[in-house]
Amino acid sequence: MNNTAALSSLTDINNLKTLAGPILIIMILAMMVLPLPPFILDFLFTFNIAISIIVLMVSLYTKNPLDFAVFPTILLITTLLRLSLNIASTRVVLLEGHTGPDAAGKVIEAFGHFLVGGNYTVGLIVFIILVIINFVVITKGAGRIAEVSARFTLDAMPGKQMAIDADLNAGLIGEDEARKRRSDISQEADFYGSMDGASKFVRGDAIAGILIMLITIIGGLLVGVLQHDLELGAAAKQYTMLTIGDGLVGQIPALIISTAAGLVVSRVTTDEDLGEQVLSQLFNQPQVLVITACIMGIMGLVPGMPNFVFLFIASILGSIAYLKIKNIAVAPTIESIAPEIPSIEKADASWDDVTPIDTLGLEVGYRLIPLVDKAQQGDLLKRINGIRRKFAQEIGFLPPVIHIRDNLELRPNAYRITLKGSVIGQGESYSGMYLAINPGRVTMQLPGTVTSDPAFGLPAVWIEAALREQAQINGYTVVDASTVVTTHINHLIHSHAAELLGRQELQKLLDHLNAQFPKLIEDLVPKLLPLSTVQKILHNLLEESVHIRDMRTIIDVLTEHATQTQDAIELTAIVRAALGRAIVDQFFPAGAEVQVMSLHHELENILIQVMQSGGIQGTGIEPGLADTLLKEARSAALQQEKLGLPIVLLVPGAIRFLLAKFLRRALPQLRVLSHSEIPDSRKIKITSLVGGNK
Repeated sequence: MNNTAALSSLTDINNLKTLAGPILIIMILAMMVLPLPPFILDFLFTFNIAISIIVLMVSLYTKNPLDFAVFPTILLITTLLRLSLNIASTRVVLLEGHTGPDAAGKVIEAFGHFLVGGNYTVGLIVFIILVIINFVVITKGAGRIAEVSARFTLDAMPGKQMAIDADLNAGLIGEDEARKRRSDISQEADFYGSMDGASKFVRGDAIAGILIMLITIIGGLLVGVLQHDLELGAAAKQYTMLTIGDGLVGQIPALIISTAAGLVVSRVTTDEDLGEQVLSQLFNQPQVLVITACIMGIMGLVPGMPNFVFLFIASILGSIAYLKIKNIAVAPTIESIAPEIPSIEKADASWDDVTPIDTLGLEVGYRLIPLVDKAQQGDLLKRINGIRRKFAQEIGFLPPVIHIRDNLELRPNAYRITLKGSVIGQGESYSGMYLAINPGRVTMQLPGTVTSDPAFGLPAVWIEAALREQAQINGYTVVDASTVVTTHINHLIHSHAAELLGRQELQKLLDHLNAQFPKLIEDLVPKLLPLSTVQKILHNLLEESVHIRDMRTIIDVLTEHATQTQDAIELTAIVRAALGRAIVDQFFPAGAEVQVMSLHHELENILIQVMQSGGIQGTGIEPGLADTLLKEARSAALQQEKLGLPIVLLVPGAIRFLLAKFLRRALPQLRVLSHSEIPDSRKIKITSLVGGNK
């Protein structure tokens, strides 16, 4: 029963909180229409002053602007409250002002008489000064700070969101933390944007205060003289004092609120409130205090100056400086007395300062940030995930995560791709434009920025979106900015697949296979072969663009032959023979004739002798023979390319590895196969001989 009653009470409280906002706004708007007695005006003016002081105190003790995110709304509400009170009090002043100085309530009377000594000229001057301070100094400055902060915050949003996505992709944070950070960034942008607009309320309130005062004074004179038959001087004094009291009781809270707004938008976010920041930063340097105390002391000794005041301030500053110097001198003594305190060692270097290099990285210029910003419909992150998925399906293992960062040192539209900290590719991409690639059969030239495709080096031109259809009609291959970057990344990770298969990736691959073939993996690693040897074999395959999707066959072959040899190169050759059908199918469709280049028998015999004398990893090819071999291989490859055939060289198995390693740097598109890798069911046709001109 008690629990039910408590729950009911909580529900009632929540309902009241929900209704508090609408009721307050309706009451404020009603004050503009309904006449209010002087007692209610006193209460509301006092409430307005209290609210302004509360807002000022909260702004002083707020450490982060987002902790006071409702401030722009409070600015609007307090401004609306002051304007409503001005209207209500003006109504009372004009209707009852002839009856005496307390016609509009005790608060207005107090501000009109006691604060300015009953002199309406002084009151008018004080009122104008307050309005100038509020309008020209505080409100204008706070508005400018809010405007600049809003602009910088919005400009920095994509970079912050990209950093969050990068940390999320790297596994440094979870989804909940990423969601919270994105929410904070969005709230920060909304806050400064709202503050930029809310500052206009305060500025308009200051202008309205001046106009209301002038209208009330003129209206009071007319009402007092024409309707109540007062003397002009008496009417001027009576209504002017009431108007000035009304203006002051509204402008002082307005000044307090404006000051609070300036404090909120001008603060730098730290873990300290304003008082702690001022004390720790303004009075933290004793030499500054000593110099200031000396200057004040010298000024206090000058005849005719208020000596006591200057010397008193100088003594206070000198005392503070002395205490600061004493504390600094005592600090080392305390450290020597208590060396066992471990917190001092926290500043020392540690292994936490060593950060690993990203295996794969993408750095972008600031104009490419929209490509990775989901809030701006950027789809680059999604496409990169698609590339990794496609790579895993085609090659046989999941590549490392690609860490994306903005780099202000790059040109605005530039990007670069890194592998283990080294740049392996770079280019430029223009967000919102399209790259028209010339595949060699275009019918016209397009206007735009002439360039080349960063992935394959084909001639291309960057064009506006309006020319996209025209480019396609004229034979161009047209891709957007994201596709340019992702195609380049895709090409490079395929080219460097061998370097991407580290021990961590291999272990994850084996763990994945172990769920399907537990006995198979257990029999091979580490019983027959160490993990490093398996990695070397797979590295050799990937280096020559042989995928490792068929890991079951690879493990079967290694398990069978690991008892005869532990040499990674020999085992690689055996695995390649087992994967021969898949290797040949990469270059020639199933059932088609295998049209390849081959070695002249004399050159073949020479290379076999070189291999036997220098070993399979030997480098005993003399310079003349090496030069001839390269020239002949280039000539045969060119002829093969003219025939529209894959550039494949067929050689005996004994020299395949040697030739592939030797020719890889000069002819990266050349693939070297051994006779044992060609399935018996495939017909072989020799299209040209390397060394046939010798």
